[in-house]
Amino acid sequence: MLTLLDFRVRQRDFLLEISRAITAQLDLSEVLKRVLNASVAMLGGQIGIIALRDGSGVYRVRATIGVDAMRVAEIDADLAQIFDEDAALDYKTMESRLKQIAESLDTRMKQTFALPLGFAGEPMGVLVVFRAYLASATPDDVQVLQSFADQAAIAVHNAQLYARIEHERRRLAAILQHSADGVLIVDARGVVQSINTALERMTGWLSADATGRDHDEVIVWRKREGRDLKQALAEGWWSRGSTSAVQETLYVEGDLERRDGLTLSVGIIYAPLFNAEGHLVSIVADVRDITNFRQAQEMQSTFISMISHELRTPVALIKGNAATLRRDDVEWDIATVRDLAGVIEEESDRLSILINNLLTTSKMQAQRKIELDLDDVRLDHIAARTVERFQPQTRIHTLKLNFPGDFPAVCGDEQRLTQVFDNLISNAIKYSPNGGVIEIGGRVDADSATVYVRDQGVGLGEADLTRVFDRFYRVDGALSRRTQGTGLGLYLARQIIAAHGGDIRVDSQPGKGSTFYFTLPLD
Repeated sequence: MLTLLDFRVRQRDFLLEISRAITAQLDLSEVLKRVLNASVAMLGGQIGIIALRDGSGVYRVRATIGVDAMRVAEIDADLAQIFDEDAALDYKTMESRLKQIAESLDTRMKQTFALPLGFAGEPMGVLVVFRAYLASATPDDVQVLQSFADQAAIAVHNAQLYARIEHERRRLAAILQHSADGVLIVDARGVVQSINTALERMTGWLSADATGRDHDEVIVWRKREGRDLKQALAEGWWSRGSTSAVQETLYVEGDLERRDGLTLSVGIIYAPLFNAEGHLVSIVADVRDITNFRQAQEMQSTFISMISHELRTPVALIKGNAATLRRDDVEWDIATVRDLAGVIEEESDRLSILINNLLTTSKMQAQRKIELDLDDVRLDHIAARTVERFQPQTRIHTLKLNFPGDFPAVCGDEQRLTQVFDNLISNAIKYSPNGGVIEIGGRVDADSATVYVRDQGVGLGEADLTRVFDRFYRVDGALSRRTQGTGLGLYLARQIIAAHGGDIRVDSQPGKGSTFYFTLPLD
């Protein structure tokens, strides 16, 4: 037979063995299972429950022994009443209510043990064991059990902390892996530790192939602005910010050479990471594709240059011809005066179209839409007035109208639709350097009206057909470089027609001219 001393020694050995097993485990579910199994075994119980406090302070069952899974929700509700933070709770009341839970689970249960789980003075949960017989607990038993509960609480705390850290690690890994920007992590020697999916696409390197390689094997510059990472490290770039709360970052921009030989414009921000002793352990690089940004900058510069030229030329002609007319030392004949006044009028019309296009574009970008002043509009009448304005401006083109006599009115904004005709006819004249007939006509279907502007000019290539309505786009060619324009006319025409619920398209072949069509609904 075992003496009482032997029993106590075995009890303590058992406690030590279980405590080691518990504290060595970081998986919360496994920790709770071991804690509960050990508790039930030590107390000779048949039913065991562990409930932990959630973020809102509510106790919820996280592990059970001898309990039907269908009863867990019911026990949660009972525990919520027992451990209601707004109500005062004494041990006898808690014991009485736990006894009710025991009887509802199994009428054979005679005794209840409730061990609070807490860490650093904060309640974490409760461990409850029910057993089928009554026995008094000595002070030594209580001490052993409380010691066990303390060890269990530490294990649960460690497991919860590990679970939160692991969750945060997975969350950050998911953010980095699925970030639109490329992410590169290298160690203090510049050896690649990992790259994300976006950087795989940018560089052409797979993560498995890039890991373990030198930074300069993966990030290869075709053209670079400023120093690269290796130069910055050699100069002690990272050490200057190591003592400050905000670490100094390094920005490098240039053309990156991909693994397949193609290039990509990128901007890279390198940020150093230090350990607790202040030693550099790794560098995180955020790699952003700035190709579109650079294209936008180039487009903006080109646009400003074009606008400057577009404004300067007509203003110079208007001023020059007006100054000529004002000369006091010359008597101009009527024909000369009309010619000079015609140039002034023509250049004023060009300025008016340019300014209207710029104002419309600016307003549309600010409001994200075009406001229309709708009324019944006769497209054939607008076309006739536009031809009347443009015909005097060219001697080598013939502007021809071809509308049926019963061409109907449509619902539209007359001022905006006039802009469409201005831009289409102006384009037809500019891109027909050898002259010819420019025909403006229309046809009617059951529910729509279609207008076309056909020229005999240089035409468009296949690549230009898909982009000719893009903002600031101009066909690349010798004629385009000699021809004035901002690349806004056709873009605005498409936006205005779309705002009317219609569509615009072009048919063209190089050397055979172009025909632009726009269709508006009759209703």
